Amino acid sequence: MPLGFVPGAAAAVALVLSAYGVERAAESSEPAARPVPAFHAPRPDIVARAAWLGDAARDQPPPRYDDQVVAVFVHHTDSPNGYDCADAPGIIRALYEGQTQGRDWDDLGYNFVVDRCGTVYEGRAGGTDRPVTGAHTQGFNHRTAGIAALGTFTEGAEVPDEMLRSIAAVTAWKLGPSGTDPRSEVRLVSSNGGSRYAAGTTATLPAVAGHSDGYMTDCPGAALHARLPEIRDLAARIQGRDAGTGTDRDTGTDTERVELEDRAPNEELSP
Repeated sequence: MPLGFVPGAAAAVALVLSAYGVERAAESSEPAARPVPAFHAPRPDIVARAAWLGDAARDQPPPRYDDQVVAVFVHHTDSPNGYDCADAPGIIRALYEGQTQGRDWDDLGYNFVVDRCGTVYEGRAGGTDRPVTGAHTQGFNHRTAGIAALGTFTEGAEVPDEMLRSIAAVTAWKLGPSGTDPRSEVRLVSSNGGSRYAAGTTATLPAVAGHSDGYMTDCPGAALHARLPEIRDLAARIQGRDAGTGTDRDTGTDTERVELEDRAPNEELSP
């Protein structure tokens, strides 16, 4: 019998039971789980900021975050090569002091720094597993991660294999949650006319790009830039993707294009 036709007390009881059932259903329902990306990679070992920062930390504003990371920009630090890897924390600290004191930035611009032995260091504060907005590629700091190779990798310089493998491992891990194929291209909207693209211009760039792809600079050096295809391929393999072109398993397209808004009127300047 429809509820509207249940007489008197019976109708009241039915309403109570109905409401109780709805409440219990709401209490027992689980929040919808976020879909797991089709391709992902394990988190590489990362040395925490405290290992190189020590007591040099400056007061700074809270970190800023994006919703996800869909591209990586590779840099070099333009510092001497041939260092003892045990000295890498001190070199990174000097870079931090140069950027925060010499340039008055609020923090190190890079999200990660990789030394020639392949050790990965946490750079900019905010959490390595979160999409922290960096200050590494003017115009394209949003939804991207900056990975800096510790050293100078201009034409003719040797790029250690250990360094390349670690850059690829960080790349695979950071691009995994967004489902981005490291061999693909992404569409990024420039937020700053100081980049290679006027503010508001949509640029199609590699998902693993060199600093010079987005900004007028020689960084990451000709030697390292020439090795980016290897980094892309290795990162794709680490994600468990098939060899070949940047084919997306779900769409079957030869090149996955991710379009996003990269606009920040108060964006920090970057190297």
